[in-house]
Amino acid sequence: MSQTDAILQRLDALIGRVERLVPPVPPAPNWGAQAFRWRRVNGHGRLQAVRHPHRVELAALQNIEPQKEALIRNTRRFVDGQPANNVLLTGARGTGKSTLIKAAWNAFSGRGLKLVEVDKSDLPELTDILMMLEERPERFILFCDDLSFEEGDASYKALKSALDGSIAAPSEKVLFYATSNRRHLLPQSMRDNLDVSYEEGELRPSDSIEEKTSLSDRFGLWLSFYPFSQDEYLAAARYWVEAMGGAWSDEAQSNALLWHRTRGARSGRVAWQFARDYVDVG
Repeated sequence: MSQTDAILQRLDALIGRVERLVPPVPPAPNWGAQAFRWRRVNGHGRLQAVRHPHRVELAALQNIEPQKEALIRNTRRFVDGQPANNVLLTGARGTGKSTLIKAAWNAFSGRGLKLVEVDKSDLPELTDILMMLEERPERFILFCDDLSFEEGDASYKALKSALDGSIAAPSEKVLFYATSNRRHLLPQSMRDNLDVSYEEGELRPSDSIEEKTSLSDRFGLWLSFYPFSQDEYLAAARYWVEAMGGAWSDEAQSNALLWHRTRGARSGRVAWQFARDYVDVG
């Protein structure tokens, strides 16, 4: 082997080691897709197109008409280029919070509205995500599902800054829609209340309470969801049974009631799960 061949062989080996240490830059997103997830691949964050997004019709959501109307109005304003609010949907589990966001996106996806799902663990990368989306002509709903933070979790600060607080102006191309079972997103303890002071005849909240409520305050629109009554649950169960091709009857109603008692809850999710078990599509 000549000296030149030996040098080239060593260079090839060196390049191989460098390539293993520095992963390749991920490809550009497929902007033709209508829904995305933010994912980390080889140490790089990227927008990954969702091949089969979950499309939900607004009619499938039962017993939440006020919440539905409010979110649709806000989303329509956003798509029309009007001022619109970031939205926090909170309340009982299984009552349609996440599903309503997907239904609202689906209702306007034909007008170019796109959906981007971001996990709580990826919130520190919000700045990178927003910089990518702000350069696009489309409008995006940035969807954070089941959002809550435990004591000592500082990742909420990135979301707080992105919502309102950064020196960068809020993007007109992006809205945040988040769901949570916790109204203020951060845990509140008895100790927080003990720190409240009494000054000149007025109660002064402690700094810890101010900090823990400041995140939810940055969402301009709050929508609350409540457990279903029995009649509301049965209406949802009937909708899903019939939507899946079954027939509603006294037997179906009795089975629906038994189903929710075994689950210990009444909600749209429980009604949907009952219908999937009850209806025979064979």
